[in-house]
Amino acid sequence: MTQNASLFQQVMGDEFRKLDPVLQRFHSLQGQHELEGRVQTNAPQTWAARQLALTIGTPRTATEGAIHFELQASPQVETWTRIFPTQVMRSTMQVHKGYLIEKLGAAWLRFELLAVDGRFRMRLQRLFFLGIPCPGWLAPRLVAEETGAGDRLQFHIEAAVPLIGVVASYRGYLLLPKESA
Repeated sequence: MTQNASLFQQVMGDEFRKLDPVLQRFHSLQGQHELEGRVQTNAPQTWAARQLALTIGTPRTATEGAIHFELQASPQVETWTRIFPTQVMRSTMQVHKGYLIEKLGAAWLRFELLAVDGRFRMRLQRLFFLGIPCPGWLAPRLVAEETGAGDRLQFHIEAAVPLIGVVASYRGYLLLPKESA
């Protein structure tokens, strides 16, 4: 692995090459990029889920419309800013001990990254909330998957916490910049 490898390449190693080419292209981007696409968000259904969504910055209303995505990426850290139709969600990612760490509002998530039939999946390994480790029985059920089609990166994210319900749910696509000749 080269010194300039993206965070995703560093964590995935040889598995990275098993991803669909559009996913490899997206997760190799370095520098600053702005992407456009479409998104559909679902609102958390319970009061507790809405409060939790507020603390981590995930969408709290059901909407459908344009999404603007800003990426700042280096081999050490990536900042993702997702500008949904009704709010902004920002997270930062780094590599720690072979895992991808995402800081999202009051949450700190540790992921294993997987290539499954060309698709990209993030498997939650550990969650800290307000700096406190989340017990296993309270760990969210998480779907975090990307697929590729042409110049589109398609995404599906959903997180449901036991006893609370779905806290975050959105899906859509981003158009990747054309490859340089």
